[in-house]
Formats: sequence, C-alpha cells, structure tokens
Amino acid sequence: MTTPPTPDLSAASDADQHLLALYDVNMELTVELGRTTKSLREVLQLGPGEVVVLDRPAGAPADLYVNGALFARGQVVEAPSSGEYAIRVTEIIARDGDRQ
Repeated sequence: MTTPPTPDLSAASDADQHLLALYDVNMELTVELGRTTKSLREVLQLGPGEVVVLDRPAGAPADLYVNGALFARGQVVEAPSSGEYAIRVTEIIARDGDRQ
C-alpha cells in the first residue's frame, strides 16, 4: 500500500498546520455488508457452511465506518494485485447524514 504524499502546508493557516500533526494518527475503518438479528439458539446452531442472510440485497453498497461513525458507502471489489477484498468508495456521507 502506498502512502499518499503529505501536502505542502507552508502557506497554510494555523488550523491547517495543526491538522498536519494528526496525519499519522491511526483510525479504525470498518466495512459493513449488512446486518441481521438472531436468537442465541440460532447463533449456537451455526456451523461451517451455514448461510447467514443479511438485510441488504447482493450488490448493494457497503457502509464504511471510521471510528464507529458512518463516513462513506462503496462497492466491494477485489484489491488489485493482492486478491484481498477492498471497497471502492462511491459516496461520502456528510457529517449531518446527507450524501455528497
């Protein structure tokens, strides 16, 4: 994974200079494909090969959370060159909940 370049903030405001100090702070990103509710009995009966149906249709956008707050939505894709799952961001969710 490549690191994005650090912006030149030499002519930036004091607030922007302080923001630069936070660039290396780690944040937890979580991708949610969907949710469901199950009783304890149903959970204990789960085993290998069981299918758990979620509340979203296949192909629906996944939610991307940053430190537990909804930040964006996107498509689940295969990461180039690694074969791992990834998310392609398709929309950013504004702080007040509106889409951008």
